[in-house]
Amino acid sequence: MKISDALLAEAELAARIRLSVTRLARRLRQQAAAEAEVSPSQVSTLASVDRLGPITLGDLAAVERVQPPTMTRIVAALDEAGLVSREVDQSDRRIARVQTTVAGRKFLERSRSRKEAYLAARIRTLDADDRAILARAAVILEKILEGEGQ
Repeated sequence: MKISDALLAEAELAARIRLSVTRLARRLRQQAAAEAEVSPSQVSTLASVDRLGPITLGDLAAVERVQPPTMTRIVAALDEAGLVSREVDQSDRRIARVQTTVAGRKFLERSRSRKEAYLAARIRTLDADDRAILARAAVILEKILEGEGQ
């Protein structure tokens, strides 16, 4: 195999993986938001707040890569749904920090369980050889992502 053929094969593999991961991520977001009137952006934001909170809206907007006015709307909807709470910073009353509520954590747990159940059901349809290959692929994907300040 010539070097140009190898590079083309790598590019094709990269494109196939990107498309598959994108489609899988979309299906999982749909599973996550299935329970309530919560958008995929809201679920993503809620997960970030749970992982990083208490966090300011500005920092949260940066993490989620949206503009601050967009983040304000997302957090307002999550607050109204009782999934997050806002607390004013005692040292600077202009700053509010957002954190997950008990209801928000329970929502995330149900959401994650639903996504894992969806994947488990799909994996059960595969034969043993394909499941073994998929287990190896998971290890390889984890290697690809190692060291990338997620």
